[in-house]
Amino acid sequence: MNNSFKKAIVTGLTLAMVMGGSTSVFADSKGKDNKNDREWKKAFQNNGNNGKNNNKNNNSSDKDIYVNNLNVKNLIIRLSFDDVKGGDVEWAARYIASLASKRVFEGYEDGTFQPRKTISRIDAIAAAVRLMGLRDEAESAEAKHTNLNFKDADKVKDWAKGYVAVALKNDLFSESDDKVQPDKEADRLWATTLLVKALKKQDEAKAKMSTKLTFKDADKIPAGSVGYVAVAIEQNLIDGYEDNTFRPNQPVTRAEMAKLLDRTGVSLPNDTDFNGTLNASVSNNTLTLTEDGQTYSIELASDVYIIRNGYRVNASELRAGDKVRVSVANNQAIYIEATGSGTNNNQLPQNSTFTATVNSVVNNNNWISLTKDGRTYNVEIASNAYFERGGVSVSASALRVGDQASVTTSNGKVSRVIVTNATTDNQLPQNGIFTASINSAVNNNVLSVTKDNRTYNVELASNPSIERNGVNVAASELRAGDQVRITMVGGKAKVLIVTNGVQSTYSINGTYNSIDTYSNGDIYRISINRTLDDGTVQNNVYVDTVSNVAFLYATSTGTIQGDRSQLRVGGQVELRINSNDDKVNTVVIK
Repeated sequence: MNNSFKKAIVTGLTLAMVMGGSTSVFADSKGKDNKNDREWKKAFQNNGNNGKNNNKNNNSSDKDIYVNNLNVKNLIIRLSFDDVKGGDVEWAARYIASLASKRVFEGYEDGTFQPRKTISRIDAIAAAVRLMGLRDEAESAEAKHTNLNFKDADKVKDWAKGYVAVALKNDLFSESDDKVQPDKEADRLWATTLLVKALKKQDEAKAKMSTKLTFKDADKIPAGSVGYVAVAIEQNLIDGYEDNTFRPNQPVTRAEMAKLLDRTGVSLPNDTDFNGTLNASVSNNTLTLTEDGQTYSIELASDVYIIRNGYRVNASELRAGDKVRVSVANNQAIYIEATGSGTNNNQLPQNSTFTATVNSVVNNNNWISLTKDGRTYNVEIASNAYFERGGVSVSASALRVGDQASVTTSNGKVSRVIVTNATTDNQLPQNGIFTASINSAVNNNVLSVTKDNRTYNVELASNPSIERNGVNVAASELRAGDQVRITMVGGKAKVLIVTNGVQSTYSINGTYNSIDTYSNGDIYRISINRTLDDGTVQNNVYVDTVSNVAFLYATSTGTIQGDRSQLRVGGQVELRINSNDDKVNTVVIK
């Protein structure tokens, strides 16, 4: 039975369930389909069934036989991770979701992705092999038992031996490599070379060895690697930094590797996703698209991850004419990326100059949001881009939301921005991201904030996403003085993330029972009795434990008011607690 029919059966099994966040469970299909074989997509062909999935194309007797003989293994496919938070890594969320939806690059069993962790060579090799569609082969018994003629073959873990064998077979190693070095950190130059080889562009790299790279640290790139870097830049796999350095020896984080892999995947053949054009907006939780002249209807998973113009959006933001890539599990779309639009000039002009409005300030991931002809676009900034504001050369960070500018694009990136009409910052962007300080608590669904020394009233969207200390909270948890990052959609605050919360406290009074201390005398547990409004006496213990930290007091971060020697059983005490993190900061002995 061919792989394409296998996928049709596996994705048709009713094994999906929601695990919270953006997770789905589906059966392990073990590899990509045969190229140019679209049989598995018949399950989604729109044959007049009111846009619902049609699964009647499978041969039921073959299906029964196949399922009875299939060793089904449930897998959790998590597309979003709670630890992908913070301006230094949030830019990678879209790449991580895209790769996780195809099981190319995934998180850990504890539900984290650890985006800031550097990636090892063996993990990078495994991801590259999966990206090439060779997971099935790499995990086969034959590959796992291949004799590896590397000096450190004994250091390659059992699960990875097949991946090393397949990587070797597909020229991902150099002829002179005598070690795998599985646990060594992958640096930028090594990772770049690996992915150029995954694209099978070694010959192009060899032809470009005489390229003169313009990076300030180009002399740190070995002569035999210059061609690989040149091809990687040409293929838009990797860029330099704002200071025009390449930093070849800098270790690659998992977030950075996600971006590299996703960019590489764009240039690789992929028959396991839908790549087509939306026929209409999403209706009845179903999208319809046309691919190669065939129309398909695909139901959306409840936790579908959708990217449009670089942002995660709701299904309502998808429009007829959008070019989309759709990843499917259990007959449902779990990841959708609008890669462009074929209608109404929705794409920014390439290699040209045009007028646009700066829609959000340049952030750490070197992208800029622009509005042109009423539409918003997120565009990557070239490493050597030029910016001018007020008639002088400035850095990208000097641009302001609302600036009118003449923008030049080159090879899909912004290469020049000349501000022709600088904003006075009198109004907030209708769509975009900015940082502000909260002036007062939410009142009538309106939040007062200060940005660049100006005060604005911001209306909250009907269902805003509000995050404080990494947890989703109600709008009432926003406090005066909080620093927040706000995402505006249609003139309303859609996402608010508290980046630096103010410390406010509340007090608990009671009678002292006991304390436990560390060897240095610091208190880590305190027990008091509280008298409730109904007269009931309740014992409360505030304790720092390895799991489930409830309340913590330590003398290094808190204070004791009063004479500690007077801390006696039955004596009156007051605990003052930070409401941000529920940690005791002061013990008052009365």
